[in-house]
Amino acid sequence: MNYTADEVLEYVREEDVKFIRLAFCDVTGKQKNLSVMPDELPRVFEAGCPFYPASVRGYEGAGSLLLHPDPSTLSVLPWRPDHGRVVRMYSTVTTPDGKPHPADTRSLLKSAVDLAEKAGVRFRFGAQQTFYLFKLDGEGNPTKEPHDRAGYMDIAPEDRGENVRREICLTLEQMGIRPESSCHEEGPGQNKIDFRFSDALEAADNAMTFRTVVRTAANRNGLAADFSPKPLEDAPGNGCHINFSVEPVSRSDKGDALSSALAGILSEIAPMTLFFNPVEASYLRLSGRPVTRIGWSDMDRSGLVWMRKGRAELRSPDPETNPCLAFALLVRAGLKGIGAGLGLPEPGTSSGILPASLDEAVRAASSSAFIREVLPEVVRKAYGAE
Repeated sequence: MNYTADEVLEYVREEDVKFIRLAFCDVTGKQKNLSVMPDELPRVFEAGCPFYPASVRGYEGAGSLLLHPDPSTLSVLPWRPDHGRVVRMYSTVTTPDGKPHPADTRSLLKSAVDLAEKAGVRFRFGAQQTFYLFKLDGEGNPTKEPHDRAGYMDIAPEDRGENVRREICLTLEQMGIRPESSCHEEGPGQNKIDFRFSDALEAADNAMTFRTVVRTAANRNGLAADFSPKPLEDAPGNGCHINFSVEPVSRSDKGDALSSALAGILSEIAPMTLFFNPVEASYLRLSGRPVTRIGWSDMDRSGLVWMRKGRAELRSPDPETNPCLAFALLVRAGLKGIGAGLGLPEPGTSSGILPASLDEAVRAASSSAFIREVLPEVVRKAYGAE
């Protein structure tokens, strides 16, 4: 929507907004928020909103920090009342002297985007996140009993998630996010909704908003949404496939930026795996699948990277990844490939395999000069890569 601060203040006055949520993420991508009242908003825009992050992962050692809302991310929360509306803005986390806190992965992504602009390229992303819908028990707690037993692209009545997906899509549209398609996935009770490509920061914000909307819609329908990598032992896991393109800022540049960027990403994919697949269950999902072989294809969609028509799809990440951190790493690795003029290997060839366990992923990240260069120490430590 690209509001300015003044336009947000006017919107809050005219639309009966009573609560403003200042949203941010911990270093792992778990969303947090602090609500302020309308009268406080001018001060917050001017000086930031103080908070104490002692229990927020990645920020534990800090004293008082400040949240600075990004007015361009203003969105109404449609599931809240129309009278006394609630709105949300994503925020930058800074120290009292105004510097971004090193654990603020949204700021890390901003910095990566700025570097890309200086290099003459623009990265665009779209995340495809799958999730399960599970029934609740008598006390309202999630079970592992799927909402249905439908399969890939089945329809009602076998597909019982159709109405929930419709509610999710309509809610996202109300929030200014445009879904492309939705369907039932392979697993029982498993669902998928795809989005249009966006600039890196907007795509990361949309991925976080999507998770919130899905969980809220599931709860409103007496269900629980589960984004974990392997919710059911005998069913497909949940992925967060990351689609991306790389476009020259100048139309006169005819170089193949995507191929060089992808070559850079493949060269650093092993140490980046920890941040794309950050929990033990991530490796249960990946185990034994073609996606673990480091390579790319323009024909076979089951591998690590599928490239077609100016886009690439990275298929190893899962929804436990922090989208801001994941996109920042991909931009930085892509810029490494572009800067070095790297070329892609032949399609279908493999240059190794991804780490097979969380411990292996930690070791790969810990020994990586690239990871030490692009990620602050506080972020590396939060993931065990010291």
